[in-house]
Amino acid sequence: MNTLKPADLSLWKGRKDENLGQPNYWYEMVKASSIEELKSSSNKQLAILGYAVDEGVKRNQGRVGAVDGPDAIRKMLAILPNHFQSPTDILDFGNMTCTNEDLDTTHSHLSEALSLLLGQGAFLILLGGGHDIAYAHYAGIRQFLDVHGKDQTIGIINLDAHFDLRNNKNGNTSGTPFFQIAQDCKAKNQAFEYCCLGIQRSANTQTLFNTADELGVCYLENTEYTLEHWVEVKSCLNDFLKKVDHVYLTIDLDGFSSAYAPGVSAPSALGFAPEIVLKTLDVLIKSQKLISVDLAELNPKYDQDNATARLAARLVHYLVSC
Repeated sequence: MNTLKPADLSLWKGRKDENLGQPNYWYEMVKASSIEELKSSSNKQLAILGYAVDEGVKRNQGRVGAVDGPDAIRKMLAILPNHFQSPTDILDFGNMTCTNEDLDTTHSHLSEALSLLLGQGAFLILLGGGHDIAYAHYAGIRQFLDVHGKDQTIGIINLDAHFDLRNNKNGNTSGTPFFQIAQDCKAKNQAFEYCCLGIQRSANTQTLFNTADELGVCYLENTEYTLEHWVEVKSCLNDFLKKVDHVYLTIDLDGFSSAYAPGVSAPSALGFAPEIVLKTLDVLIKSQKLISVDLAELNPKYDQDNATARLAARLVHYLVSC
């Protein structure tokens, strides 16, 4: 896999506090690893893998810079406190990169890597990078389930302002991943279970809404995805969870209001707030169906005081520290 660069542990650093028998911070716990070295463990294993690619964003006419997103998030993960309630291994597998603008090969390599990591029982935390990561991420989960003879349903929950259901007849981009997944599901006669929360009318054409309806996509607009409508949001989530065996969560940071996430490929003044996302995570954690997560579209070039990178890191911390 010549597109996978080894982990750079120099990114993981923080303050030195008195240690009372256990690490205080994530930077003291993280270890560089490789897919070939990973073995099953009785410890909880968090597999961190970066997707240092914004070729899909470029093709989608977005503002480039998300290639530097994974390392920016790592720096904010490093300083998080250790609140794990059971023995936990934090393993950094480095960054997947794209050579010669060959996005399809990069996706293939990423899917293969994810399938192997899942096979060892690791919980995947992918750091992006463009949202085209979603196609490769889903394909890796599907490959893992197929290899192990598990005819199980994958439900995709996307927190996003955009459907990312653009037709890929002119090539794959950060705007096409869920359309690609839908086409693969159709070809394999598998259910396409896709729930998108935070959709904005101003960020999607009517054609995309029509495509979503034709594909049976479950979605809530940003005016509905709020704490004031929590009863409806929770009902939507629970109904979706009942239909699937596993959940793949993808968080496009441009779904957040730019007040919280200025450093993204496509900022949104009317996006959602962190509080509704945290309550969503509570439901997913409780379901015990969550198999992996990615955070996409962080663009450090436009971030302010690392606000967006910090937000991404805090979401990961909230999700896995139980």
